[in-house]
Amino acid sequence: MILNIALLAGDGIGPEVIDQAVKVSDAIAVKYGHKITWKPALTGAAAIDAVGEPYPDETHDICVASDAVLFGAIGHPRFDNDPSAKVRPEQGLLKMRKKLGLFANVRPTFTFPSLLDKSPLKRERIEGTDLVFLRELTGGIYFGEKGRRDGGETAFDNCVYTRKEVQRLAKKGFELAMTRSKKLCCVDKANVLETSRLWRETVQAMEKDYPEVEVAYEFVDAVAMRLVQWPNSYDVLITENLFGDILTDEASVISGSMGLMPSASMGSEIALFEPIHGSYPQATGLNIANPMATILSAAMMFEHFGLQKEGEAIRAAVNKALSEGIVTEDLADGEKAYGTIEVGDWLVKNI
Repeated sequence: MILNIALLAGDGIGPEVIDQAVKVSDAIAVKYGHKITWKPALTGAAAIDAVGEPYPDETHDICVASDAVLFGAIGHPRFDNDPSAKVRPEQGLLKMRKKLGLFANVRPTFTFPSLLDKSPLKRERIEGTDLVFLRELTGGIYFGEKGRRDGGETAFDNCVYTRKEVQRLAKKGFELAMTRSKKLCCVDKANVLETSRLWRETVQAMEKDYPEVEVAYEFVDAVAMRLVQWPNSYDVLITENLFGDILTDEASVISGSMGLMPSASMGSEIALFEPIHGSYPQATGLNIANPMATILSAAMMFEHFGLQKEGEAIRAAVNKALSEGIVTEDLADGEKAYGTIEVGDWLVKNI
């Protein structure tokens, strides 16, 4: 297979972890007879510094012309610490999601046998956890009207959803549930929010089209609680943008490190694959960032193209590295810590 992949390294540790994912992907391509053409492009603070825009038109054109996007991370402290900044790296992320139509964020959470005791939760609570969040990504409060009034003394952010937006996300949720244990949980706050009531009634109306799927409806606060009590009771969960943003970060630490969890953002035309962690600017250039989430995101990318053996080969190499202690400092727990580049090189050698 010939793949053209847009490569958006971004900021902070983004370029470092992306480099390792590229090395691993190239090793897989050689092993299985594929060819990957990487198309680098600017985004985030790096793009602001270069052209004054966090998601330039040139970057968008490269993404649209590619088969998929592999993305690192964006963000820089100089913007985080300046509330008056008119242009921010995160604006590029929202713009990219909107322009590429990436409406469904797929966030798996699973455990690694060799790391069960490194989780902040007890082994018996997390063993067997294998769940997937589908977070709606281009609607809700992040994209609603926002502003100030009363001379800046009052702020507002509007949360707006259409039935169509809920249906297309829920459809992916039902379809994913059919490939797994046929269990789906709709997460909302329908006892308080009108948008959540729209979510609930829309999903309820779709149940008849998927009679084999067992659907549960739970309030977001209850799900937040159960995620740290019995996360293995969930399988596929669907939810809106803000709730999904919070819950997926909560779920991500179950595995033992945010540096291990991959994700995908899906649209009708293109898909983007990225680690769930941020740009971690404090670690930039120190060769200590964990590249495995980005490398596992590359595994999801291969599987997206139907290349299951290739994805599994990456997962097997990562699991072997973890079991043999070939890990960065976030997982070393007092033992020897390997550098970002060393971990990437070890995975390439074993592939």
